[in-house]
Amino acid sequence: MVHQVGRRAADHAATGLAVLSTIVVLAPLAAILAYLVYRGATALTPAFFLRPPRPFGEAGGGMADAIVGSLFLLAIGSAVGVPVGIASGIFLAEFGRGTRLANAVRFTADVLIGVPSVVVGIAVYSLIFLPQKHFAVLSGGFALGVLMVPAITRATEGMLLMVPNSVREAALGLGVPSWRAVLSITLRTASPGVIASCTLAFARVAGETAPLLFFADQAFFMSHRGENTVRAALTALPLQVYLFAISPYEEWHRLAWAGALLLIVLICASIALVRFVTSRGAVKGAN
Repeated sequence: MVHQVGRRAADHAATGLAVLSTIVVLAPLAAILAYLVYRGATALTPAFFLRPPRPFGEAGGGMADAIVGSLFLLAIGSAVGVPVGIASGIFLAEFGRGTRLANAVRFTADVLIGVPSVVVGIAVYSLIFLPQKHFAVLSGGFALGVLMVPAITRATEGMLLMVPNSVREAALGLGVPSWRAVLSITLRTASPGVIASCTLAFARVAGETAPLLFFADQAFFMSHRGENTVRAALTALPLQVYLFAISPYEEWHRLAWAGALLLIVLICASIALVRFVTSRGAVKGAN
């Protein structure tokens, strides 16, 4: 009887500790999201999505340029990072096991995961942007793609290694070429994890500001369709949030809070959408 009471007490204590740990993890996120909604929800008007920022100190305007710039940068970054990352992961898991080249690629990916994003930004700035000075958007998107590669590579490798060897052997036993078996069978089976890793990498670079600072000129005024608007060589939502947040103008502070809220909502929505898609249909894989 005493042992049974002790086991129940230990069970309740462990359950309470798990619940408490969950609350500790979720409370900061909930607090940040609630404060962002409180400060930025009122600024999410149609003008915020359709109009560029107004000149210094003037009311109104929005972040249309920054939103479009972020879409271009993320599209370029995904076009660079996703194919290279998945291909590298396939090589490590399927074709390069035990080779020196695979060990070098794996070590490089592990190092790049821990490299600060500002280091990647200055490297791309020196090697690609500085010689030409005409490809700010491409350079910024390439920097984001480089940040995506190592995370996708290691996650893809891990997902492919979880696929049972019997699946590979069955495909090869039917006479399917090795490359076709990897793409049609192994990669398809591991697709939920691979897609999730791509989404997490996308979410990570969506809010990056440091690597973009090297390619963004200071905002300046120019005449555009008879109106004074703020234009920059390169702009993105996180970069615009940073510039507006450090400005002395209350109107820009309000837009900065709205931009931060939009970033959080987009990241959460993208992750939720991918989890929903990978839980059903053809991409459900082996799950």
